[in-house]
Amino acid sequence: MDRHALHIQSREADAGAGASGYLTIDLAALCRNYRKISKAVAPATAAAVVKADAYGLGAGQVSRALHAQGCRQFFVAHLLEAIKLRPLLPNDTQILVLNGLQPGAEITCANANIVPVLNSLEQFRRWSFTADKLGRVLPAVLQFDTGMSRLGIPPQERSALAAELKTCGNIEIIFIMSHLACADEVDNRQNADQLAQMRVIATVFADLDICFANSGGVFLGGDYHGVLVRPGIALYGGAPTAGRPNPMEPVVGLDVAVIQTRTAPAGTRVGYGGKHVTSAETRLATIAAGYADGLPRSLSGRGAVFYDGVRLPIVGRVSMDSITVDITALPEGTLSLGSLVEVLGPNQTLEDVAEAAGTISYEILTSLGHRYERRYR
Repeated sequence: MDRHALHIQSREADAGAGASGYLTIDLAALCRNYRKISKAVAPATAAAVVKADAYGLGAGQVSRALHAQGCRQFFVAHLLEAIKLRPLLPNDTQILVLNGLQPGAEITCANANIVPVLNSLEQFRRWSFTADKLGRVLPAVLQFDTGMSRLGIPPQERSALAAELKTCGNIEIIFIMSHLACADEVDNRQNADQLAQMRVIATVFADLDICFANSGGVFLGGDYHGVLVRPGIALYGGAPTAGRPNPMEPVVGLDVAVIQTRTAPAGTRVGYGGKHVTSAETRLATIAAGYADGLPRSLSGRGAVFYDGVRLPIVGRVSMDSITVDITALPEGTLSLGSLVEVLGPNQTLEDVAEAAGTISYEILTSLGHRYERRYR
């Protein structure tokens, strides 16, 4: 059965369950995406970025599924995320905190068997002091700024860090890393500039392995891979490279329920502010999701939903909890209370919604709210 048929079957099976919307996460597709990336980067291995609750899809469910595929390194942004994830995964996994540690969090991190990504000389010294205090050798990753100017040890701290690392016997550096600012833009010169900087750093820290590529970096070629890559959006079906066909399978589907339908005569105002006015008799449906559910207000008058392949444009402003769509293109009576329309699925990708909203797929995915019923397949 093809994906479209499965989508319709799923929608029909769920239609009587009474939720306002259904967010379907295809863990099998997620795992196929992971295997595809792993094959593409071999002999390097692939980690998984599961920050922000695995981009909103459930860090526990996603991480356990990927662990079963052989993934052993999981990146989050904050220590609290790591602490919540730690008991959900076997002890053979490394959970790494990209933002490093705030002062005072070091003991908690060490006792929870979590690995900080150290972004400054100060963070390194605090971690070394903690190792001394505990009488243990503690693992860490060193992140270097290669030109993004966001996180990472700046160039002026490299020499001092290299000198301290030679005399520091209580920190085990697992690898060094940096982050690509323009990896989704294949022809952007900054990719090559950052790679050149990473090679300079690698000569200073010559005995250490390298982790460099994010989702886009995976598809820039072997020069960017190092020993470990750390995909995020590509695992979840987002396009890793702008302007090129998406090689990843979709992972997320979203169907939202109809609350009400009506027929509006010509000249009827729709939504907050009354900015949309019907030009002719129009059949409308109000659906049970809005900007509180991750569908941005900027979709007003620009976005759409689908029903059996038919595009139903959003009319009027997106509200906090609801959206009105024009259903005139459907035969009368097709939609009624409880009918489900497609927001993400065979007819509309993350990138489609993001483009209509004037944003990026990351923001759409991570904003999908928790008022939808989540279904894992």
